[in-house]
Amino acid sequence: MRTAALTSGLTKTIAARPPKRNDDRVIIHFDYDCFYASVFENANPSLKGLPLGVKQKSILATCNYAARARGVKKLQLISEAQKTCPDLVIINGEDLTPFRDASKRLWSFLRSHSWNGRVERLGLDEVFLDVTDIVSYNQELLNWNALRDSFFQLSRQDPERGFSFDASGFFGCVEPKLDPEDVVSMLDNPLCIRLLLASHLAGYLRHKLEEDFGYTSSGGVSTNKVLAKLAGSVNKPKNQTALPGLHEYDIQNFMDGHKLRQIPGIGSRIAQLIQDHVLSTTTEVDPHSMDNGSGVTVREVRLHPGMSADMLERILDRPGAERGSGEKVWNFLHGVDPSEVKEASDVPTQISIEDTYMSKPLNQPAEITRELRALATSLVRRMRVDLTAIDEDGPTDLASQHQEQPQLRWIAYPKTLRLSTRCRPKLQATGPPPLPESYTRSSRSQPLPTFVLNLKDESVEAVAERLASEALLPLFRRLHTERQGWNLALLNICVTNMVMVAGPGESGTGPGGGRNIARMFRTQEDKLREWTVYDTTPVPYSTISPSTSAHATGDIANKEEEGDEMLDSAPTEDLEDTTEPAAVPVDPDDGAWGEEEDDSHRCELCGHAIPVFAMLAHERFHSIED
Repeated sequence: MRTAALTSGLTKTIAARPPKRNDDRVIIHFDYDCFYASVFENANPSLKGLPLGVKQKSILATCNYAARARGVKKLQLISEAQKTCPDLVIINGEDLTPFRDASKRLWSFLRSHSWNGRVERLGLDEVFLDVTDIVSYNQELLNWNALRDSFFQLSRQDPERGFSFDASGFFGCVEPKLDPEDVVSMLDNPLCIRLLLASHLAGYLRHKLEEDFGYTSSGGVSTNKVLAKLAGSVNKPKNQTALPGLHEYDIQNFMDGHKLRQIPGIGSRIAQLIQDHVLSTTTEVDPHSMDNGSGVTVREVRLHPGMSADMLERILDRPGAERGSGEKVWNFLHGVDPSEVKEASDVPTQISIEDTYMSKPLNQPAEITRELRALATSLVRRMRVDLTAIDEDGPTDLASQHQEQPQLRWIAYPKTLRLSTRCRPKLQATGPPPLPESYTRSSRSQPLPTFVLNLKDESVEAVAERLASEALLPLFRRLHTERQGWNLALLNICVTNMVMVAGPGESGTGPGGGRNIARMFRTQEDKLREWTVYDTTPVPYSTISPSTSAHATGDIANKEEEGDEMLDSAPTEDLEDTTEPAAVPVDPDDGAWGEEEDDSHRCELCGHAIPVFAMLAHERFHSIED
């Protein structure tokens, strides 16, 4: 059966037959068990075994399995959870710093075992690992005459680095369970051998996560991200599951048994629209409800009369809908997911801090100022943790050497600052009823002020204070022109559009993607000493005026100061989220080595020597920045 759908005025025909699945890859999915509670248990071992809940505001964000066994559920009100389990230990989890730090340590460990660098973090407690290359390498090393005494190599260069394992069977669980005759045929199936090897690698890494870091985890092994994630959910906690797919129908049967809403990549709105079509109902969607789309299974949707990729496209067609969503969902229903595991990076694509005020919305200017300062402090602190590294090639003067805190340098810096808000409908004593709750956000963005990147002179609190007063509050006033009464339920501040900076020993063409400007200024004297001619003729004292000497000293100080600061793009006019901020290219080689010329003027604001012809543009730069 073939059907036709109209897309942008053109007729596109999509086959209703099942899509073809690519089984060339091997993906492992890790999900840390009760991660947030485990972070506190690792910090305080006396909490292990006790019913433990982590709260945020008045909601129980998560709880451990001991609490769940007592009837406690995630996202319960604190009062309800305490009634269900009076001896529940509740810890405040609003500060996400310990969770981020733990997540980064575990992710770094898993990344150290990747050969291709494809290690993708999903939230703080899940990781995808593409192990196609390391598994294929070990597949070639298998000794078919001694499978029970196999050795898995973790390094091409060091054949002794690895672990022993029994290659005659899978590690952990297999879905569906293997029959005795399947075990024999499995060894003749190259795909099953690859997944078998991956299951042992997953078991080894999960064991190391628990032994070395104290975190148990669940694992899934399959040929794409959707299947691996679903497989890992079958035998939780502290277990793992592989999907070998020995028979053609195994994968489809596995998918058919899931509720539509359980499929990764199918959100609540999409699931509810499809369910309403299948059941011929109309439902008001609550975007926070996990029941959306839970009334139908994948099998019921897939076998519904006329169901196909373009039928799904028509069902999901609405203003703002992504083109091609029908085909994407159709693939998911058949266990097909071509998306790649993203390559690992030390630098996040963005850093976002937010807080919600559902029970007590913000309405007064003093409340907004207080919350923006708190969020800005968390943001600046996060930037200095996630985007900096110790400067091993830092200043060599005695004062710097005696500092207790190590010198930091930026490994990347963001170009754009964004503020997002969400307001609740205002209750009115008279008149029409309030509008339905809206979960859409209003956003405004601008270039990140350059003072945020100053690592030398200002503390986190001082930078955050300036950021809130000079950037975030003006952005807020552009978003909300009213002086008060916003009924604000959410504030989010985010920095994005990261620019990589060269590290020590890297040039502009190195992996850092930029010049290490600070290092250039610090090392320029040593670099140029070989070609420098020094005039040893004594200079009469009377020819040197105090003003000249002071001017020369100030010029050197300015250059040293410049070397420790990041060069960033000049501020531009206010930008919407869809607009890229304009950048003013700065070449650090221009004028870096020359003396100040006679036809230049020194800027009174920043102290830089500027040629006469460039003064108007430079003044314009400062006026925009202000």
